[in-house]
Amino acid sequence: MTLSAGFLGYRFMGQAHANALARLPMFFPDAPDVERDVLVGRDEDALAEAVDQFGFERYATDWTEVVDEVDVFYNLGPNNLHPEPSIAALEAGTHVFCEKPLAHTLDAAERMADAAAQSDATAGVAFNYRFIPAVQYAKRLIDDGAIGDVHHVRAEYLQDWLVDPTAPWSWRNSAEVAGSGALGDLGAHSIDLAQFLLGEEVDRVSGHLKTFVDERPVPGETGDALDAAGDASTETRPVTVDDAYTAQAEFESGAMGLFEASRFATGHKNGNTIEINGSDGSIRFDLERLNELAVLTGDDRGFQTVLVTDPDDPYVDHWWPPGHVVGWEHTFVHENYEFLTAAASGDPHSPDFAAGLTVQRVLDAIEKSSDSGEWVTA
Repeated sequence: MTLSAGFLGYRFMGQAHANALARLPMFFPDAPDVERDVLVGRDEDALAEAVDQFGFERYATDWTEVVDEVDVFYNLGPNNLHPEPSIAALEAGTHVFCEKPLAHTLDAAERMADAAAQSDATAGVAFNYRFIPAVQYAKRLIDDGAIGDVHHVRAEYLQDWLVDPTAPWSWRNSAEVAGSGALGDLGAHSIDLAQFLLGEEVDRVSGHLKTFVDERPVPGETGDALDAAGDASTETRPVTVDDAYTAQAEFESGAMGLFEASRFATGHKNGNTIEINGSDGSIRFDLERLNELAVLTGDDRGFQTVLVTDPDDPYVDHWWPPGHVVGWEHTFVHENYEFLTAAASGDPHSPDFAAGLTVQRVLDAIEKSSDSGEWVTA
């Protein structure tokens, strides 16, 4: 069976998913065959270049013309473009794979989850960090009771790409487009990872959002903060999202959670970590050492570093001999393998839009808590 795929969006995430599709036949020969059919965007010159670079057949400038022409629709656009194209595709019976967060607002995420529930098509949301071998190994340990009853969850996602106040404005700085800032962009990953590993949802939160720079220069033609003459741009746009957030959380079981994300954490490029402490042990994962898992169980006197690269570790049998590590891009190969396999067989995919909605509810509750100064039920 061959699935035709259409992508809405062709930049960062478009490149990551296109690379994953190109790798699948070589390393996952049991994956469905995928025809990279159509790229959708607004800039025809950039589209034509991306079609050649990513190995697609054609491009289109109107998503409404393609959602019923392909078997699988990848929604990789800005967050406010997630709802309508995804809903239209699902109503047409087209499988949908949507980048995170599910939407820019809770209302939009609810409409998307409803559309997925009413459709016979498979819907998935792209929380790629679930598919790291070390994270899958951690999930197995927790499910097997190796660390006992969970008491604490600590998750942080730290970057520093907006520390410079002259860094140019982008759609990620707009509440109308993105919904939120570090909260939705980075925090969504942490919240999903915690809920996935524990197998339960966040019950209530107390949040704090902060914006450090209120306006940024409009980017020029080259994407930096310069005008057409090459001088520093004097035109600015307001920043209407958070630059950083923190949140306390309580899970359904009573476990305590601490979440933090920032795009102002100087010295951190992509620091995504999570630690879970239980009655009988602990696990700690760091994306910057993504082939390793720190584990403490039983009579261990301290954390032991486990290199998760053996053939019996999740997904590793598809790659290299033991000790030969995988990287960030492989997370996209793994999640595309799982989603496309589910779509080809007509099975549901995890995480689905319902899982995306549970994360969106937590994001919304954290924002409401920051506004009210009170605990809010998610």
